[in-house]
Amino acid sequence: MKKISTCITFVFFIFLINATSKAQFVVREGKWKGKMKIYQESVALDSIDVIMSITPRIKDSVWQWKTEYLSPKMPMTKDYELRVSDRKKGAYITDEGDGVLLSDYGFGNKLMSHFSTEGIMLTATYEWIGNRLIFEVTSGKADSNSSSGVTSYTIKHLQRGELIKE
Repeated sequence: MKKISTCITFVFFIFLINATSKAQFVVREGKWKGKMKIYQESVALDSIDVIMSITPRIKDSVWQWKTEYLSPKMPMTKDYELRVSDRKKGAYITDEGDGVLLSDYGFGNKLMSHFSTEGIMLTATYEWIGNRLIFEVTSGKADSNSSSGVTSYTIKHLQRGELIKE
């Protein structure tokens, strides 16, 4: 009975949000710089400089989504493309290249993606607050505490960037 009550409450809140929400997600173009901290099981392992650039390729439908990780140990650049999939639903696609496509969803000032690879569940979020961009990627595996048809996932790793718009 508790499961049904929880589900009804959840559905009610989703309906309420859909009925009252007017804010549609808009991609924020620009360049942000800051630090990304890397955690493993609540322990900070590293902190690196990051530059994130979002520039239009096709107005209001395709953007270059470029992140430069300026790590002295392992520098890298992720140069992706973000495309509108269904504007009314706030659906986007991140094209990582090599056939890797991730579904993203925009809500207000936040873009989110949830996916798995090789048994690892990942959640990526980008949130714009004023001139700041906060991005997080969490990862983990199915937890042994899962029961009664509910699967819990551990969160073993966190990458969290706090960037300021130039």
